[in-house]
Formats: sequence, structure tokens, C-alpha cells
Amino acid sequence: MAESLSPLTALRQRIAAMAGVQAAESANLASLGHAGIDARLEGGLARGQLHEVIAGEADDASSAAGFASMLARRIVPANATIIWLREGEAQHGGGGLYAPGLVDLGIDPARLVIGVLPDALSLLRVAAEVVRCPDVGVAVIELWKSPRALDLTATRRLAVAAESSGVTALLLRVAAEEAPSAAHTRWRVRSVAALPLEADAPGHTALEVELVRQRGGRAGGRWILEWDRDQAIFRDQAGVGQRGYHAVPETGGTRGAALSGAVVSAVSGEPPRPHRRAG
Repeated sequence: MAESLSPLTALRQRIAAMAGVQAAESANLASLGHAGIDARLEGGLARGQLHEVIAGEADDASSAAGFASMLARRIVPANATIIWLREGEAQHGGGGLYAPGLVDLGIDPARLVIGVLPDALSLLRVAAEVVRCPDVGVAVIELWKSPRALDLTATRRLAVAAESSGVTALLLRVAAEEAPSAAHTRWRVRSVAALPLEADAPGHTALEVELVRQRGGRAGGRWILEWDRDQAIFRDQAGVGQRGYHAVPETGGTRGAALSGAVVSAVSGEPPRPHRRAG
């Protein structure tokens, strides 16, 4: 008859097992480098899931694309392949991806594969195949407005493919309205002016991010963030409170007050431009 384990040995084995589970859980979560957001996500953004990024207005397209790029940079190593699929209307309405802007965010254009599809239906069909391929690091699926083809069934298909392959899919929707979706999280992104550095040098990329929905978790957080390219992490913009929330002055809606400065330009075929939003 085998001898029973001593209490100390049993305790060691239990701790080792717990550590193994925690390590596996950590591997499936991508920290965004921001304590407040990581806490709201209960550790980080879930890998191998579908996540939705929405720009409610066309003017916010560059910021939303920038946020998707930043998420991709956090989710996978810098040398991983990123597949970026764009609907033709998004290419026409928002402009081509701006390589220098992507480099400034820490994305290597040599690791980026871009595909432009003629319509939403074609895009979603190709996207489902791409997300099923485990060799892909991150798949960005960019759609313009709210096409009929993008229904709950289509998002479920993408979500199932992501969970099966372990590939993280980012559904980027520009000038779009919220709709039923199988996405694990939903983010709404708005443009925010960067704070200039000394001698009026361009400041760090900044944007307003709201966690609108999180499956099985809390949502509702809203942050004004800067992107630290050197560390590839999100951080609060200067002047934001310790909790990571920023009281944005209201100007007749949910939009912030007019600000001037440089905003991220990850989409437009032009360099970052001065930005002033009217109230």
C-alpha cells in the first residue's frame, strides 16, 4: 500500500498546481500595461477571443485604427504576423493605412499583411478563414458603417473561430452604430488631442477609450490615454486622476471640448495633423 503524502508535501503539490493554473490563465490574458484597465479586465485582454472596437464617427477612424494597432502590439510579440482585412468602402472613406504612423506605434510594417475586399460579405468570409489559421498573430477586420452582413451570426462565427484557433480577432467598425455582437469586449474610441511637449514638440499619441461591454465582467470604464511607444503600454494622459478616469467637459453631447494638438494618424495617408474639434 502506497504511503500517504505528508501534509507538507501535499501542500507543496497544491501550491504548484495552483501556480500552474495561474500561469496558464496569465498566458491567455494580455496586459495593457495600465493598472486601471487591467483590473477592470480582471488581468488583461483575453487572447483567442473576438474584441470589437467602434469609432462612432468617421473623424475618429484614425484613433480607432490606432487603438486596434496598440492592442495588437500588446497581444502578440513584435515579430508576430498581423493580418489586416479592410472593406473597400473603409479604404475609400478612411484612406490607406499610414506606414510611418504604424511604425510610431511600434508595428513593423514588414509583419503586416493587408487585404482589401470589395464588400462586407466577402470580407467576413475571408476573415473567418484567416481567424481559423493558428499561425496568425492577430486579425484586424475593418468594416465601414453597419453593413447588413455583419449580424449576430457573423460575429458568432468569428468568435468561435478565434476560440478554436487561439487567434485574437479585432473587429474594427468605423462610423458605426452598436449592434448585437458575440464579441468578448466592446470598446468605443474617440479622438483626443495630444498634449504638446517642450518647445511645442508633438506629444504622445492620445485617445479616449470606453469599455462599453465585457462578457461576464464589468464594463463602463472610460479613460483618457497616451501610448508609450518605448514601453508599448497605455498610460493616463498627464493631468488625469489616479483612478484613470477623466472628466471630459460636455459640449452638448457626449463629446469632449475642443482641443488643439496632434492626434494619431494610423489610417490616413497623411502625417499626424493639428486637431481641433468644434463643440
